[in-house]
Amino acid sequence: MDLLSSEQHINLSNIDTDLQLYKKFSQGVRLPYEVLNIHNIPDGAKPGHFIEVRCGGFGSEISAHPTEKYQFYALTDRGPNTTYNVNQDHGKIFLDPDYTPKIGLFELKKDGTIQKIKEILLKDPMGRNITGLPNQHFGASKEIAYDQDGKKLAIGTDEFGLDAEGLVALKDGTFWVSDEYGPHIVHFNADGLEIDRINAYVLDERRTSGYLLPQEYANRRQNRGMEGLTITPDQKKLVGIMQSTMSNPDASVSKSDLVRIVMIDLESKVVSQYLYQQEGGAKTYSNTAITALSASQFLVAERDDDFYKDNPQAFKRIYKINLQHATDLEKLKPSSTIRQDEQFGLLIAEQTLEQYVLTAGWSGLAQQGIYPVEKTLVVDLVARLQYPHDKIEGLWVIDEQHLGVLNDDDYAFSETDGVLEQKYLDHDKNIIDGNTLYILDQLDLTAD
Repeated sequence: MDLLSSEQHINLSNIDTDLQLYKKFSQGVRLPYEVLNIHNIPDGAKPGHFIEVRCGGFGSEISAHPTEKYQFYALTDRGPNTTYNVNQDHGKIFLDPDYTPKIGLFELKKDGTIQKIKEILLKDPMGRNITGLPNQHFGASKEIAYDQDGKKLAIGTDEFGLDAEGLVALKDGTFWVSDEYGPHIVHFNADGLEIDRINAYVLDERRTSGYLLPQEYANRRQNRGMEGLTITPDQKKLVGIMQSTMSNPDASVSKSDLVRIVMIDLESKVVSQYLYQQEGGAKTYSNTAITALSASQFLVAERDDDFYKDNPQAFKRIYKINLQHATDLEKLKPSSTIRQDEQFGLLIAEQTLEQYVLTAGWSGLAQQGIYPVEKTLVVDLVARLQYPHDKIEGLWVIDEQHLGVLNDDDYAFSETDGVLEQKYLDHDKNIIDGNTLYILDQLDLTAD
């Protein structure tokens, strides 16, 4: 009896310690950063000042360390870049063309700070550091890469380049990373070396294990690829969500609110597909993160592009979704109106699903026996935190009540009508955006 009481006391003490620690992060704590060696860029938002490009950049996704309770991994994207429309060629200026996307390991400290423990640079199968430059063939974005001075880069593509957005840390020490180019889902070992990948390109010999996405995923919209990636608690199934509706068959469907979720069984290689109805109607927001609660229930983050300082009704919300009653598109049987197309996936009356939902609505899909995932609101970040950032891109389920939320700071700069600006969170232009971790409590993160 005494032993039992002692064990209970220890457990309760541990819980109390956790609560005290998590509370220190409730209003947001910034991740450490360094200032990149990129200078003399005028701050278009603050005349007479120059932009400080910060790295950082660990805001694309967050993933719990599989064994260390207070540690997490965070992911960068393709590095500091900006739109360059001078030549009308989908141009991008890469301020650091040699930038290597990376995974950072971080730890929550008892004093309420965050320590970066190490960085893992991402490498191709030969061990060379990759870049964030666009792919030339498989997943080519047709973006033209320029340097800081507006000159075309001599080498402006990288077949192994990633615009990394989704991250999964596995118990075996390896990582899966999804991106906005292919989209590709790349398997890296513990040292960041590519060992396999998944995409929709049959001829891509880098798919060493034979995993293959449905062909329609090659029709992703530029810069709106596989924004979120997670794995089920049993570590058997990868689950990815696209940022927005795909250009399937083309850009005419861009105002559709239909978003695809894909599930890949890592043992059998069987693929499932589900539909998600995005908020925002014709405006359509962005899905920016997904994380698993169970084999069939997940959290999804949706957002607009607004800052709280400009719009106190900005949209930053987290939903719980359930796949159990949703239709697996891969299991639908052909009929007089439904068929599978090799390039565009499921067609209804010769329209893609993206087209069909625009003409017939979700009720029309229901009449065809196709239902999206169920979703319920978990938390409105603007209402709860007056969330100051324009982006939310990382979700970390700590326990059944606590959720970590991470923003993308875009290396602390932004762009307005082609003019580069320091990315400020306030009208007085004193608070520069940074990667910030918020830990929210008293949430219902249980799986039914």
